Amino acid sequence: MAGSVLAPAPPAPGPATTAARTGRLHRLRRALSERRTRFGLLNAAPVVIYLLVLFVYPIFSTLLLSLKGEEGGWTLHWYADALQGSNLDVLFTTLRISAETSLLSLVIGFLLAAAVSRLKPLWAGLVMIIVVVPHFISALVRTYGWIILLGEHGVVNNALTDLKVPGAPFQMLYNEIGVVIGTTSVMLPYTVLLLYAVMRGIDRRLPAAAASMGAGRLTIFRRVYLPMVAPGLVNAGILCFILCLGYYLTPALMGGPKQTMVASLISEQVMKQNQWNGAAALGIILLLLTFGGLLLLRLIKAVSEAAKNRGIS
Repeated sequence: MAGSVLAPAPPAPGPATTAARTGRLHRLRRALSERRTRFGLLNAAPVVIYLLVLFVYPIFSTLLLSLKGEEGGWTLHWYADALQGSNLDVLFTTLRISAETSLLSLVIGFLLAAAVSRLKPLWAGLVMIIVVVPHFISALVRTYGWIILLGEHGVVNNALTDLKVPGAPFQMLYNEIGVVIGTTSVMLPYTVLLLYAVMRGIDRRLPAAAASMGAGRLTIFRRVYLPMVAPGLVNAGILCFILCLGYYLTPALMGGPKQTMVASLISEQVMKQNQWNGAAALGIILLLLTFGGLLLLRLIKAVSEAAKNRGIS
């Protein structure tokens, strides 16, 4: 047709490209023909099916539900609704409480793990049992235990009142203080276990060598000890943050209306408002935040490894 411009035909693959493709296909066929490969694929099939049915399919279904409009078709309305108004306030509250819980868990967990790592193995094992055993108690029971302890006439306020502390009794329930205390008690075992494993693997001769060369305690901690435990701190902090993002029970029981977190909002939209699409969008946002935390962890590890390699070279 006059005036039309014909698109140039794609170049034909050269001999080298064809040979490379043929080589890859040959290696793939040879690998699949091996008995060990077939046996491995047969063993992996149940795990793959399990992951597809119980993880991939629910996530994919939730994603489709979050993109489905009330009258059919596809829409981003539910995501826009989740990222504005009161829903956005709930998301920021969730991020803030998760960050506060992670920071407090890191501080307490670091001090406790550092103290336990200096004990003899027998005593260290006993202390770690004390730290871990409460984790196996029902979270509901532990939460009600904190409510009893932190109530207006609870054990903590009664002790503070008897000690004539100014301002006692304090309001430590149904506010952010109570939520952070409750969630920290749940996340603390994870932090202690991760940091304890890192600290037990530190060579004690390194701080001793730094001390023999005239370094003070603060310098040894900042230049020797802290860099060695930094990977454990990063792992523990991001793990606590990710777990707090979707935590439901303790914030729902120990928090007030201003401490509503995303998990509680999802429960309310499903149980009271029958709004599954909006709840699905909130769930996908939490999932993306979780992936973001994992990506940040990998990025920090890559940067630290690059810096270590530069230092070695």
